[in-house]
Amino acid sequence: MSYLKTDKLPTFEQFAQLHETSGLIKSKKGNYSREQLFQAANNSWYHISIYDHTKLIAFGRMISDGVYQALICDVMVDPTYQKQGLGKQVIEELVMKCKESGIQSIQLFSAKGKQQFYKKLGFEEREQDAPGMSLVL
Repeated sequence: MSYLKTDKLPTFEQFAQLHETSGLIKSKKGNYSREQLFQAANNSWYHISIYDHTKLIAFGRMISDGVYQALICDVMVDPTYQKQGLGKQVIEELVMKCKESGIQSIQLFSAKGKQQFYKKLGFEEREQDAPGMSLVL
């Protein structure tokens, strides 16, 4: 099946619907409104959307300094479209944007249970003696 890929931001309604359908909204730390999450997507350095006609079925975004660091965020695929390689396409598009920009260091936070998916795409877990850290306010 052929789907439309674009770097244009989806509408608020499309984004909110996929966030809900994919279950990603439930895994967010903090109490953010759908409007705030959409604003975060809008503020991203780069994002990719995949559509089946007018339905948003996959999305991913990155924040970056545009020089040497990028962080992949909010990779989501509609559950009825999973296992079709759409998540892989989203990651490949994000990585390609980094390559085009000369960015060599790409980080990401994985949802629970998704580590193997990212490992298949070449990502590695951080070393035990150099763990990532976070602070939730």
